[in-house]
Amino acid sequence: MPRFTVHVRDEWLTVPCKDATCSIKWLAFEALKRYIKNKPDNGGIQHIKDVHFVVRRCQGLGLLDNDDTIEDVLEDNDFVELGNITNMVYMFSVSYKEPEQYISLDGNSLTSTDLVNLGKGLYMIKLTPEAEQKVVQSRELLDTIVKENKVVYGITTGFGKFARTVIPVSKLNPLSPERTRMLLALRINVLAKGYSGVSLETLHRMIQAFNASCLSYVPEKGTVGASGDLAPLSHLALGLMGEGKMWSPKSGWADAKYVLEAHGLKPISLKPKEGLALINGTQMITSLGAEAVERAEAIARQADIIAALTLEVLKGTTKAFDSESHRFCDRVQDAYTMRCCPQVHGIVNDTIEFVKKIINTEINSATDNPMVFAERGETISGGNFHGEYPAKALDYLAIGVHELASISERRIERLCNPSLSELPAFLVNEGGLNSGFMIAHCTAAALVSENKVLCHPSSIDSLSTSAATEDHVSMGGWAARKALRVVEHVEQVLAIELLAACQGIEFLRPLRTTTPLEKVYDLVRATVKPWIKDRFMAPDIEAVHRLLVDQKVWNIAGPYIEKYCMEYIPESRPSSPTAFALDPPPSPRKRVSLP
Repeated sequence: MPRFTVHVRDEWLTVPCKDATCSIKWLAFEALKRYIKNKPDNGGIQHIKDVHFVVRRCQGLGLLDNDDTIEDVLEDNDFVELGNITNMVYMFSVSYKEPEQYISLDGNSLTSTDLVNLGKGLYMIKLTPEAEQKVVQSRELLDTIVKENKVVYGITTGFGKFARTVIPVSKLNPLSPERTRMLLALRINVLAKGYSGVSLETLHRMIQAFNASCLSYVPEKGTVGASGDLAPLSHLALGLMGEGKMWSPKSGWADAKYVLEAHGLKPISLKPKEGLALINGTQMITSLGAEAVERAEAIARQADIIAALTLEVLKGTTKAFDSESHRFCDRVQDAYTMRCCPQVHGIVNDTIEFVKKIINTEINSATDNPMVFAERGETISGGNFHGEYPAKALDYLAIGVHELASISERRIERLCNPSLSELPAFLVNEGGLNSGFMIAHCTAAALVSENKVLCHPSSIDSLSTSAATEDHVSMGGWAARKALRVVEHVEQVLAIELLAACQGIEFLRPLRTTTPLEKVYDLVRATVKPWIKDRFMAPDIEAVHRLLVDQKVWNIAGPYIEKYCMEYIPESRPSSPTAFALDPPPSPRKRVSLP
């Protein structure tokens, strides 16, 4: 059956064709259906209507007539691109299924993993009874302050009535539905701690909006990270108040009041102090930071597997890693990009662990102002809304995780350079006719170079705002977005290395590597064919990038790693056949003096 790869906006989709007499228009619509089906929370597509587009070959960019038959103008495995797509209207099924499982929020136990899963729409939210009680007690104190007409910032100074003019409107690109869900879930978790003074009614309406996936238009830019993420959280609140734009799986983008109404929900009506409570905090920085650290953790452990595969392809020695090597190698030592993997990858893992601890602390921290302490009967204006903690940590995360791409790109160079390997130049036969992995290596180098700029810390900057009251800010929003971009680039560079290492294996057959690495090879080959002659490589890179994002490489090799770790018994290990030339280690009781 012929197969064609179609580029639709940001994705490459493979479309099988049972009947080659079908038209180019049919192929385009099949690709559009797959494109929309892959979108998060599509709700189940019924049909697409009123779509206009042009179709062209990727190679040569020649336009194709929509009425031409596929067999007349395309060959098997051809690549085509849809451009100038307009009027694409998604028609969603009314049978959108909400997740069946809940996560109970108490403001104290949410993790970055939980938050990312909430962003993916895997769970709904409910409050613990203890959290509800604390919220009620906090609100009772505020009601007493209002009744007694005490002058307290944000409570009796009129902010609630002023909120609609404070909350801004922006035309910047919005956060994705997943990231908006994370933002909303995290704000709910912070309010559930009971130190913000919101009413239980307001908090329940926020939870109802989350569970129905009614998500406000939140621009991805605009926060300076103190006093909290005011601008994005203001947009989040705006939709919940029934103003501005809102998105849901059933409606797409529409006026917020109609989206809420369609789901049987009422907009929030602000009470005293609730305006500040909804917009004051570090949840934009922290929610994006949670995604960054979770993805960094996933790619870091898969980077070890990819590096191991490259080491095998380059026939490197295991002397530097483990005395329990199973094979003989007469090489004295390898280049640093192979020999120093444990040291370079190791500090990345330690960095991720450090940052994850800070992010998880921030996830469960009260970052409002003023804070409401019901048990003490007082409110306190402090600085918990300042985003310096997550900002600094995420700058550090970007610097740390970047090294995975930096060292990976050097390993790609060794795979592609015949003077550094026993492989053909650029991992392809007939080098005069084919460029092989040459441009893929250029792509990896470009991403590593871009990361060097993105790793410049944003949290060292500060601009005074709010009439010099907020005269030191964290710039944490940019720190979080930069960290995410660095992580994505790292994923893409490692995807290129994985492709290159698997291609290198083709030239070493019938030799075989270890069982888990062979299974990783099989996983890649089930998605991407070997490189026989030049073809458009972007779909291959994106397909393997998706394998890494979905952690499929780890899922294949991880059980073997766990098994090896469980069987590690130092006392029973045999002497290393690869360490025959090394002197015996000194006694642990004897101090060795170096000349």
